[in-house]
Amino acid sequence: MATQTSSLRSRGMEMLMAYKQKPSIKLRNDLVRLNAGLVRKIAHRVSHQCAEPYEDLEQIGYLGLIRAIERFDPSQGCAFSSFAVPYIRGEMLHFLRDRGSTVKIPRRWQDLQKASQKLQSSLLRQYGRQPSDHEMAEALSISVKEWRQVKMANKNRMPLSLDATVCHQTDSTITLGDTLPDMHYQLLQALEEDRQQLQRALSQLEDKTRSAIEFVFFKGLSRKEVAERIGVSPMTVTRRIQRGVDQMITYLHPQTLQTDP
Repeated sequence: MATQTSSLRSRGMEMLMAYKQKPSIKLRNDLVRLNAGLVRKIAHRVSHQCAEPYEDLEQIGYLGLIRAIERFDPSQGCAFSSFAVPYIRGEMLHFLRDRGSTVKIPRRWQDLQKASQKLQSSLLRQYGRQPSDHEMAEALSISVKEWRQVKMANKNRMPLSLDATVCHQTDSTITLGDTLPDMHYQLLQALEEDRQQLQRALSQLEDKTRSAIEFVFFKGLSRKEVAERIGVSPMTVTRRIQRGVDQMITYLHPQTLQTDP
């Protein structure tokens, strides 16, 4: 057995050296077949740590193996298996990260979901139809209520796309994103409403008072500069601004008149 393993390693290294010197699809495919056991071993290990099917992980692992074959340098003196494992495992972990759920499903439910995938195929052949919830629950030795919870958790573990259609109109469709409030737009809308209210309040003021407020607060002029522009003293500018602000507050927040019954 040891001799056979050593022979395989030696053959594998010869193939890797040949591929490094003259890459070809045929030689790469031969190397993939030679190292398929490494992919299967890692896929089995990772499949016990997640809810993804083993078959999907195995297929993704082969992509990592191909990357390792293309980047391996035999002259570095490193064993190919040690070099390839991080590539294979990394490709699987990237796949799991991309499909990662924001909803954390209990480990027991993940195991039940994996077991159900195998049972559904055999029950489909047995009954000639999709098994009912009661039949699936009985096959898994759990209650119907828990089986339905497992199904619901697996169905909802991935977030919905904002492009998902929620309503069809005559000439258009409404997506999930269309129904969500745009906080930035709402803020801009509120600011625009405030601006319009201030503008209406300003328009109620006397011309010189309105000019004084606009020069000071909108254009950043000093009271002395404003006084020269509108032909009054700086003290008068201050009084006009104070009076104008009070008038605007009254306009924006009118007092409710109290009348005796």
